[in-house]
Amino acid sequence: MSYKPNVLLINTDHWPASLMGITGHPSLLTPTLNSLARDGIRFQNAYSECPVCIPARRSLMTGTSPRTHGDRVYTDTMEMPDVPTLAETFGNNGYQTFAVGKLHVYPQRNRIGFDDALITEEARYDFGVVDDYQIWLGEQGYTGQEFMHGMGNNNYQSRPWHLPEETHQTNWITREMIKVLKRRDPGKPGFYYLSYPAPHPPLVPLQHYFDLYSKEEIPEPLTGDWNGDNCYALKALTDKTDHYSPKEKTDALRAFYGLCTHIDHQIRLVIGTLREMSLLENTIIMFISDHGDMLFNHKMLAKRVFYEGSANIPCLISGKPVEKLRGQIDNRLVCLADVMPTLLDLCGLIIPDSVEGLSAVRDEKRSYLYGEIGEGDTASRMIHDGRFKLIYYPLGNYSQLFDLQEDPTELHNLSGEADHADKLKELQKELMSRLYKEDSQWIQDASLQGLPDKEYQRSPDYSLYNQRGGHWPPPSGYGSLGKS
Repeated sequence: MSYKPNVLLINTDHWPASLMGITGHPSLLTPTLNSLARDGIRFQNAYSECPVCIPARRSLMTGTSPRTHGDRVYTDTMEMPDVPTLAETFGNNGYQTFAVGKLHVYPQRNRIGFDDALITEEARYDFGVVDDYQIWLGEQGYTGQEFMHGMGNNNYQSRPWHLPEETHQTNWITREMIKVLKRRDPGKPGFYYLSYPAPHPPLVPLQHYFDLYSKEEIPEPLTGDWNGDNCYALKALTDKTDHYSPKEKTDALRAFYGLCTHIDHQIRLVIGTLREMSLLENTIIMFISDHGDMLFNHKMLAKRVFYEGSANIPCLISGKPVEKLRGQIDNRLVCLADVMPTLLDLCGLIIPDSVEGLSAVRDEKRSYLYGEIGEGDTASRMIHDGRFKLIYYPLGNYSQLFDLQEDPTELHNLSGEADHADKLKELQKELMSRLYKEDSQWIQDASLQGLPDKEYQRSPDYSLYNQRGGHWPPPSGYGSLGKS
């Protein structure tokens, strides 16, 4: 057994912090995560500082903010910044480093410091790469069939998985990580990154997990008293859910829950393998997500906003090496840039000077957390002080203030109330101190003035423009770097 602890970092895509049984969700079954949380430490105020896939993962893998790593939009052809990555730092300290699942970097075969990476990248043929999951499907006789279920990669229609159970990518990722563990060098500690693309759409759980929630009472989506406010950004964000029928919404939630429980159950196999290899007692396990999903709450879907469903993420650390933290619930403000320094700290390794995040197991805590997403008409910024959260939309100079202690689901906007004027002013001042580049134009006469609002006009539904199709033979235009 190595004197240095092993690390298993489990990441998911689109998993909100509220979707765990231990957080009080009335329907969702997550027995594995519940157990890990009880035996470790859970951070309730963990956030994705830029809640969309690529920028979030850049923060995760470099310990830096969007301002430093360069993406607050979603730039799918941007290479990683020239700073040490999480995997590279572990490798430089004698660790073997392996990734299985979704990396979401460019170029797609960039290992970003890992010794090796087996990837499944949602069949982005546009980038000229056939990923390892696609290759494996072909070897099993299912060449090009991963998207023949017909569901969209950013749509919320749903149906059960269309191929045999063992071909589901969640199962494939789990099996490949187990193989990696069994092929490890016994003389070195390991950093293992287990990255599930689910529950990101397409919403295609195994039939068993779809059926698991067929008789469950599915909570009705929440609607705040601010949902009808005359704000361009809000109208644009809520416009995307109007065409879903009540049945489609309910089935989407059932499918989403099913994908989560499926992952939860599969994690048990990885933990079991660690135990059978006598590695479990010397392994730190961390579970996170790149961001959450609004899931029709406040009439919104997916991410790219700073409401709790989108930005508040699960974050827990467990395992025998951190047993001194057992049973703790920590309320400090945590973000994805903190993952790198936290794991390095727990392993007794030096944190690179380039890292901007804070170790979540030290005494130092931030007073405010800043978040930024987008540069267009729906751009928004966030300041969070641990209780109150300011969400700001520059177009129309629209502010929202939520007291998350009294109103954890953000049903009531306090920004116009006299009793909270001082808090609003405090957070706006803090927000202004973080603005840079073109964002600085939102400040006039030492106050937030934003940009002139404009009338919202419903745009065409372009959701099918992200639809995957039949992948064999390879489609014309293969490798053209088109928008995916």
